[in-house]
Amino acid sequence: MRFSKLQATGNDFILIDGRTREGEWSNLARATCDRHFGIGADGLILVQDSTIADLKMRIFNSDGSEAEVCGNGLRCFARYVIDKGLIRDMPSRIEQGHYSLTIDTLSGVRKAKAYMSGDKVNRIEVNMGLPQFQPEQIPVDVEVDIIPILGYPLAINGKQLSLSLLSMGNPHAVSFISQPTADVQLAKIGPKVEGHTIFPQKTNFEVARILSRGRIEARVWERGVGETLACGSGACAIAVAAQLLDYVEPQVDIMLKGGALTVYWDRLGDVLLTGPVEEVFTGEWLGVVN
Repeated sequence: MRFSKLQATGNDFILIDGRTREGEWSNLARATCDRHFGIGADGLILVQDSTIADLKMRIFNSDGSEAEVCGNGLRCFARYVIDKGLIRDMPSRIEQGHYSLTIDTLSGVRKAKAYMSGDKVNRIEVNMGLPQFQPEQIPVDVEVDIIPILGYPLAINGKQLSLSLLSMGNPHAVSFISQPTADVQLAKIGPKVEGHTIFPQKTNFEVARILSRGRIEARVWERGVGETLACGSGACAIAVAAQLLDYVEPQVDIMLKGGALTVYWDRLGDVLLTGPVEEVFTGEWLGVVN
C-alpha cells in the first residue's frame, strides 16, 4: 500500500488514496500511526470520492477514532491531491496564483486555496466554516444563560480552569492563561479535560497566552491523539475565543510548538486558516494490521 507522509507545522499525517480501497481504517490508523512499530503520525487521512465536492477526506486519529474535521489535515489533504494530480481539471483552476478545490468532510464541505511558487505548493488556506456556540452544537452538557460560553469554570486537579467553549466542526475548550504555556502540565491536565463528563464526545483542549493583539502562543491537547505540535482547528478556536474576549484583531498569528498558523475571522463569516505544508516522505506500508 503506497502512502505519503505530510506535515503542517509539525502536525503530521499519513495520506492514502482510498478511492478504490476498502479497509479496516481504524485498525490501520492505530498500526500505521504508531511511532515505534509503524510509520508514525498524528493521524491517517484517506482520499475518497465525493458526490458533493471535488473529493472526500476521512481522518482517523492515532487511537483509531474518526474525527469530524482537522484544519492541518485539510491543508495536507489539499497538497496531496494537487501533487498527485487526483483532480482532473486542476490546471484549469489556476486563478491569481492559486488553485481552488472543495473537500467533503464529516462536518461539511470545506474550501481550500493552494498558493503556488512556480509549480510547487507554497502555502494553503482553508475555509474552516462558521464557529458554533450553542451547547448542543459543540457538544457540551452544561446549563448556561449566556452564549457564547466564555469563562466557564471547570475544576481539574484541584485547580479552577476558565474555559471558552465552541465548535469548529469539532469540539474545543480554550483556556487563556497569564503564564508561559511551557509551564502548564498539559500531559496531566489535558486527558482530564478531554474526557470530562460535560463533553459527551470528548473535546480538544487548548491553553493560550496573549502576546499582543496580533500574536498568541499556545499548546494543544488533541482529542484521540494527545499533545501535538500544532492543531489547525485548535488555532481557529483560540483565535475566535480571543476575538470574542476582545484580546486580538481579526487576523492573528497562533504560535504553536510546530510553528505559526495565521487565522482570520471578521466575526460574521467563515474562519480562514493559512499555513505551510510539506511532504516528508513517501513509501510502501508492509505491516500487518491486527
